[in-house]
Amino acid sequence: MLSNRPWSDWLPITKKEVEERGWGELDVILISGDAYVDHPAFGTAVIGRILESEGLKIAIVAQPNWQDDLRDFKKFGRPKLFFGVTSGCMDTMVNHYTASRRKRSTDAYTPGGKAGFRPDYAATAYSKILKELYPDVPVLIGGIEASLRRVTHYDYWADKLFPSILKDSGADMLVYGMGEMPLREIVRLLKRGVPFASLNTIPQTGILRNREEGIPKNKRWTDVELYSHERCLKEKIDFAANFKTIEQESNKVKARRIVQRVGDENIIINPPYPPMTENEIDTSFDLPYTRMPHPKYNKRGSIPAYEMIRFSVNMHRGCFGGCSFCTISAHQGKFIASRSEESIMKEVEVVTAMPDFKGYISDLGGPSANMYKMKGKVQEICDRCVSPSCIHPVVCHNLDTNHQPLTDIYKKVDAHPNVKKAFVSSGIRYDLLTKSYNKNADESIDVYMDQLVSNHVCGRLKVAPEHTSANTLKIMRKPAFEHFHEFKKKYDEINEKHGLKQPLIPYFISSHPGSEASDMANLAAETKEMGFKLEQVQDFTPTPMTVATIIYYTGLEPYKLRPVYTAKSKKEKQNQHLFFFWHKRENQQLIREKLTKLGREDLVEKLLGDRKKAMKQSRGKQRVQDKIKSKRGKNTKIIKRRRK
Repeated sequence: MLSNRPWSDWLPITKKEVEERGWGELDVILISGDAYVDHPAFGTAVIGRILESEGLKIAIVAQPNWQDDLRDFKKFGRPKLFFGVTSGCMDTMVNHYTASRRKRSTDAYTPGGKAGFRPDYAATAYSKILKELYPDVPVLIGGIEASLRRVTHYDYWADKLFPSILKDSGADMLVYGMGEMPLREIVRLLKRGVPFASLNTIPQTGILRNREEGIPKNKRWTDVELYSHERCLKEKIDFAANFKTIEQESNKVKARRIVQRVGDENIIINPPYPPMTENEIDTSFDLPYTRMPHPKYNKRGSIPAYEMIRFSVNMHRGCFGGCSFCTISAHQGKFIASRSEESIMKEVEVVTAMPDFKGYISDLGGPSANMYKMKGKVQEICDRCVSPSCIHPVVCHNLDTNHQPLTDIYKKVDAHPNVKKAFVSSGIRYDLLTKSYNKNADESIDVYMDQLVSNHVCGRLKVAPEHTSANTLKIMRKPAFEHFHEFKKKYDEINEKHGLKQPLIPYFISSHPGSEASDMANLAAETKEMGFKLEQVQDFTPTPMTVATIIYYTGLEPYKLRPVYTAKSKKEKQNQHLFFFWHKRENQQLIREKLTKLGREDLVEKLLGDRKKAMKQSRGKQRVQDKIKSKRGKNTKIIKRRRK
């Protein structure tokens, strides 16, 4: 999308833009693995606008070349306060590689979708370069890559344990989670003249200190020590046990400070800030974003990730689902931080005023679309809670799951004169919408469902049951599949009521810890019986800071330290993934052989029976036709003989 707005509306990314502003020395320089898109869905833009709102002079180095003479890292010189480093909106290795470790050919956060514009482990690579060029300038790392790698973690692509990213990168400080609150505090203290090296007790940050220096004193916090990095390298069970502590402390209102030894140093992870208030999150979203990529990219092609969200509105952060394969709670936390209705409608106004807006908002959503405004009924109960999920194994009795505020927002957006349709493209938690699972449900879920289905589905609705096996779903921290059946029935009834045909698109995962080949065969048979030919499927990819990744690496569930089977070899994973595509003719003989080997001949007919029956019918028809031809041939010969 081309823009006629002046370049000065964006944060500067070139030396010329800095000079045109009359700036000599910059306060902060941000280094990012993503192209610069000035939109609240892109972390670099959010951090840049916050620093700007604090009165600082900042510039962004987007996707610097790390393979030449490093001129991109030098072009602005040294900043007065610090360098801020992020790999971008994704962990670099997830961005670069598939679940089978194949290099991806595209990058959604680069103009033209081209790959190759950032290094592997980008946050570490950028930080090392900066510490070599400017050893006396502090480097602050943040974003998803820093969050997920803040303590000893398993790296699937290298197939080994890495220490905290602070150790490998040489950075001076780490900010984890959504960084607005710690960043403002860092800036406030630096403005007062506090040396960067003395910023030891800011919540939601991590530092590396020599053990001889001890742990910085803070009377408000208590400490918990993890097994050391070296111990984790030797004992997988200790690495697994660490995770229980990490996950619980990451999702507490009043958390402990985490300490982990690595060599002669301590990794110190300070407790997180409380969930952002409505005013705090509004302040972040209401900053003066242009909502567009920097004009420098106009001739390089569109940025795919931006194209997906440019007409969307994010209404809240956080997710209390706690799914064992998901990193959202490790980064955004389980507590929901919701924007005010006023802030949301203000953004809707901005979106509808965009020059190429055609009347359609692509998404009114969040990490899980239907968690807006949901929180504990009694805060004191939440303050004592250590559970990583508010809805597993059951919906917490203290959780308010009223959907009315969300329905009201949908209706207000619908009523906007410039909005033809506002879709919900983010995945919804269907378990919150089924009364068999959500015992806290009231009539608001029925009103919400009717509003959603009749007005906000863009052809198809995405939901994520993930599996059908009761054992696998339990490990995933997902509800039993019977509740999906209930949801589908309710969804189909509402579609029929409104004369609509909007299919459900369910997401499923193969090779997740706990899933065996026979479970995948059952999944294929049950979803086929429901009328699905699965499209949205993926093979499990271990990412740092998830329960499922701990199980994948150690073979142990980290809370009870009990063994759990996981498909790890290429053959095992292929055998599971194969069942998603039972309907492809080229797979059917192999599936028949697999089922026979598993002793599940009962599923052969369920999965492949229709084709087998069709082949029998076809062969039967062919025999009848052959008989008719044969009879015709005989009759022709008789007639010829008679004529003679």
